[in-house]
Amino acid sequence: MALHAVFLVGAGAPRLLAALRRGRSVWTADLAGHGGSDPQVRERFAAALRDREGRPPDAHAAGLALATAPAALVPALASAFPGARFVLLDGLRDDLAPARQVAVDGEALLARPRAVLIELCAWLGTDYDQALLGPLEQAAREVRAGQPLASGATDSVPETLARLGGSLLVSTYQAGKLVCARAQPDGTLNTHFRDHDKPMGLALGPDGRLALGTRTEVWDYRDVPDAAAKLEPPDVHDACFVLRNRHVTGDVAIHEMGFAGDELWIVATGFSCLATLDADHSFVPRWHPSWITELAPGDRCHLNGLEIVDGVPRYVTALGTGDTPGSWRAGKATGGVLLDVPSGEVVASGLSMPHSPRWHDGELLVLESGRGHLSRVDPATGETTCVAELPGFTRGLALVGRTAFVGLSQIRESSTFGDLPLTQRLRERQCGVWMVDLDSGETTGLLRFADLVQEVFDVLWLPDRRFPEIAEVGSVSTSDTYVLKAGGLR
Repeated sequence: MALHAVFLVGAGAPRLLAALRRGRSVWTADLAGHGGSDPQVRERFAAALRDREGRPPDAHAAGLALATAPAALVPALASAFPGARFVLLDGLRDDLAPARQVAVDGEALLARPRAVLIELCAWLGTDYDQALLGPLEQAAREVRAGQPLASGATDSVPETLARLGGSLLVSTYQAGKLVCARAQPDGTLNTHFRDHDKPMGLALGPDGRLALGTRTEVWDYRDVPDAAAKLEPPDVHDACFVLRNRHVTGDVAIHEMGFAGDELWIVATGFSCLATLDADHSFVPRWHPSWITELAPGDRCHLNGLEIVDGVPRYVTALGTGDTPGSWRAGKATGGVLLDVPSGEVVASGLSMPHSPRWHDGELLVLESGRGHLSRVDPATGETTCVAELPGFTRGLALVGRTAFVGLSQIRESSTFGDLPLTQRLRERQCGVWMVDLDSGETTGLLRFADLVQEVFDVLWLPDRRFPEIAEVGSVSTSDTYVLKAGGLR
């Protein structure tokens, strides 16, 4: 084996190890429980090493062998591993040669993780990747809980929302937020955040219905104009979505959703099927790809996207065509398909992690997320044409006139996304919503989420609702709003 031993020592070492182990060709171990003297430390270290999939290194392994270790064990490690280096989070040591040690400031690691990791990776001789940031940003999120999330937009975004006469909803499951992007009366953009447990698919139905899929539930909202009229400041809000029902599905990995008439359809990714809801069951399976042989949990093909056309489910996307749990992962870079639901036939294949199929203005569009593309698809031939190449993992698509609002994610899991064309093209990816002209393919504006938001799942256009409110469960808008049938007492 050609593994280079590196030991992480001090407060914050487990957090740093969690970040570095997301890199490629990395095996990790934990020696924190060992005392200051361990004559078998070399053997114990080698036996404990595992990669992210839990596999030990083989005889041909090459890369980094990382371990957390107590400060008392450093002399024994330095002796047992003459070529090892040490990353010290509690300051440099006098008993180590300068070339064998580097100090990392724990506070800087959370405040400026990207800069610290780039410098540390250069010292370790390994490639920096954006995927390493995930555990550190999660820790920073916990430290900064309750603080507002940052975003920034070009002036063209609120201008376009105002011109088109609507607003956007954006779900970000990683940050646990539902975001409403709306143009303010002064022409600036307001991003309004609401907390949810893993918000995913969004759907707008008839009569002001709004559905949101979360980790284990579907939230069913209604737009109540009378509630909007009572909100502060006066004469600003033109919609107020108030929660009416919550349907518990269990963790079926809800992805996209859509209304077929007044019936909500969901993609139950964990069960590889399309489903509807009723009052007696977790969900009602209605359709599945032809290659799926049983209804069981396991995410066999990562069915994810759904488009309703003329009141019926018409198109879906999947990342593979396997029939065993997780089988889509092996060929994810080019194994994706776009399916016609009524016939079950494949419309297009060879796609890179497709999401968000949409039928708009007589055109079929899809996001090839693994390439960062917004693409057109010829339904007759299956040929795809790139409309725009964007700087992120494209997922979530709303179309209004000739403008596309495309969700972008940074993607932080190197083991899942490391071999995609997008990650090979871009070391740094963006997160937010990009506006694209469907005719020219040019980017006409962007809403960028900064700081602690890295993933977007869905993007939904709210027509004729320029400044909506999403009422929180404990708010006065929810507790003091009553919607009754006409006629009152009889």
